[in-house]
Amino acid sequence: MTQIVLRVRLISGDHLDVTYEDVDSSDVDDLAEHAITALANDCGMIRTRHGDRMIVLYGRGVAALEMAPRGAVL
Repeated sequence: MTQIVLRVRLISGDHLDVTYEDVDSSDVDDLAEHAITALANDCGMIRTRHGDRMIVLYGRGVAALEMAPRGAVL
């Protein structure tokens, strides 16, 4: 299972750090590309975690994604 941490900047200007994971992916770059591709569409979405909560991010509400080599700070 591959896991990345994304800092998501919303169109409202707020930001949050979420964890995105996939059991089928073994490459961090492929996982990041999947998240970007999914959120590029207005109707696209991904399921993420923020602490103990599951959050569904919809592409229409996301302004930017940041991913550092070590990940964002949770």
